[in-house]
Amino acid sequence: MGRVNTPLLDEKARMELENRFRIDKSHAVRMRCQLILLKADGRKSKDVAGIVNMCEMSVNNWLSRYKADGISGLLTKPGRGRKPVIFSDQEQKNALELIKANRQKLQTARAEWENQQGKSIGRDAFRRFLKVVVDDTNGFASE
Repeated sequence: MGRVNTPLLDEKARMELENRFRIDKSHAVRMRCQLILLKADGRKSKDVAGIVNMCEMSVNNWLSRYKADGISGLLTKPGRGRKPVIFSDQEQKNALELIKANRQKLQTARAEWENQQGKSIGRDAFRRFLKVVVDDTNGFASE
């Protein structure tokens, strides 16, 4: 029978973890807080892994990160995920100009942008870019 690696939580740390578990926007952070709380209650990593739907190794890795960095260790580090295709301000301005010139033909605007920039962008990525632009414009107008 293996030992149970139990983090020692003071009242303040427990309250902060419980608060994050209840109200954090990120599902991943909520599950990480839950696993720390479950481990603090003396449960085995295998049992906690079954509850939070992670593997036992992940539970132990998150526990180690929490012990090293505290609550900030449970947050997702920046730089994860796929990087945006349209990232510079100049590229965004060029895309907006082409969209304004080809309002009824967005696929034409996309093709012209690809030719100008020498990059390829998928239809869905271009649509997401347009949605962000529209949301930014709508948010700016309401302020």
